[in-house]
Amino acid sequence: MKWLEVIKLRSGGKDSGLLEELLRSIHEFSQSGLLEMKTLRHAVLETDLSVHLYWESEQPEKNGSALGLRLAQALKEFGLIDHSVWIEEEK
Repeated sequence: MKWLEVIKLRSGGKDSGLLEELLRSIHEFSQSGLLEMKTLRHAVLETDLSVHLYWESEQPEKNGSALGLRLAQALKEFGLIDHSVWIEEEK
């Protein structure tokens, strides 16, 4: 089953250098079932970002993967976090 984990950060721009370093380091993680990781910036609010973790496993982690939960916890230092899990619809 394919599923997507979305971690959105609404940041006040605090310590952006440290945030950039953290984002670079997360792309080095490799975890079983992780297909792809993407980081996107908001089109207007440059301090807002979204990290998308694309997974494939027998069952989705309904509360988020261990990687996603650690990442969300680390990003809380920079602002408000919204962490959600989405399941791909079968066609």
